[in-house]
Amino acid sequence: VLQLLRGIQRGSEDRKSSLGRLRWALQNKETQQKFVRLDGSIRMLIGLFTSSLADMQMEAARCLHELSHSSDPAVAEACLPVTSYLLTYLSGHSVEFTELCLYTLGNLIVESEAVRKQLLPQGIIPVLASCIQSPHETVLEGLGYILSQLLQAKEAPTEIVPLVLDSVLPQHMLRMVCSGLKAGTGAAVEFAWCLHYIVCSHTANTVLLSLGALPALASLLLDMASEIPQGAPEGLELLVCPVLRCLSNLLAEETGCEGQIQDERLLIALFLILQSFFQQHPFMVQECLWLLNNLTADDPFFCSALLSLDLLPALLQLLPCSQMAGVLVLTVLCNVAEKGPTYCQQLHHQPALPLLLPTLALPDPKVVGQCLELLHLLFLHCPEAAADFVRQGGHRALEQNQSTPELQERVQVLLDMVRQPLGATTFGSCHAALSSFS
Repeated sequence: VLQLLRGIQRGSEDRKSSLGRLRWALQNKETQQKFVRLDGSIRMLIGLFTSSLADMQMEAARCLHELSHSSDPAVAEACLPVTSYLLTYLSGHSVEFTELCLYTLGNLIVESEAVRKQLLPQGIIPVLASCIQSPHETVLEGLGYILSQLLQAKEAPTEIVPLVLDSVLPQHMLRMVCSGLKAGTGAAVEFAWCLHYIVCSHTANTVLLSLGALPALASLLLDMASEIPQGAPEGLELLVCPVLRCLSNLLAEETGCEGQIQDERLLIALFLILQSFFQQHPFMVQECLWLLNNLTADDPFFCSALLSLDLLPALLQLLPCSQMAGVLVLTVLCNVAEKGPTYCQQLHHQPALPLLLPTLALPDPKVVGQCLELLHLLFLHCPEAAADFVRQGGHRALEQNQSTPELQERVQVLLDMVRQPLGATTFGSCHAALSSFS
């Protein structure tokens, strides 16, 4: 490496070849660390990176890109002097050169807080905002990558997200995510994750809602679901996942948002996505159920649609998928049951009880506990469900959980409820039961 460095510094005729060999050598972790410790090494690369010779510029950019892959913060910090030049060259003379600069910056941002703190005063956000107008998919994908790295930094909520929100980036990201199915999903996936990180900062929801994020993302979800019967393109789950999360988080943070997307087709889309990705990408079950939970948590519209569209059997089939899936399915059913007697009667008539009984026998206290919550709501609002539960041997299933310490009190409340004569539940006993389950 020292010989290559000396050869490059002397300006020998095979300088480009030496740079190529140096780039190959810098793929090694130890070589990266040794290189940045050599006196004048980074200064030499910067000199070539800023030269007027395009081929030398490109080779130097490739060497810097290899250095940026280092997981050693000392290597990233040694590259601090080059960051201002990388920003300047984002409006470079070739797509490949711009792409290299973007990914080099993105890699350095991951490893070093010092790099991030230097880039913000240098105006990285306005520079990135200007890049989003690029017609090139590879540049946009690189831009999405660097933004996602910035937005995942620990200081993002206070220092980075406000700058992003003050720029044109959110509306452009939203537009490009929503056109992702037509324009190719690479950049759309990156920007969808960027939107997710922005939403998770809890400071951006008003801005995103004012841009129409909820109806736009809901419409995209419908479009993606409609693609599935024709054969979903490979990697579509990478776009579906952050879109589901964005919708879930926006709904969780803002009450009354459900009214912006009251479209029962959204539930059909969710179950189509579940059916399509269930086998190959089981993590999507949890993502879909989180959104379904947040849709049904407050607004009765989606609770009614879940029942009227006869989606309850498909929902109950997800109970045994995993612990989290089981808890979420039961939570969604609790959301429905909380809406009162009419909803509980429909759950009872669907019928839900035969599928709930095996859940009580599971060895998982969290799933069983959520099942007890659901049964409590059903018995409270629909006494005939309690009578049917006893006829199906449900009281014996309850008694099996009396030895579980964290479930004992709730089990006893339910046993007291099912032992009462049909219609004998009084306001006082309902109040006592509610206290036990609060």
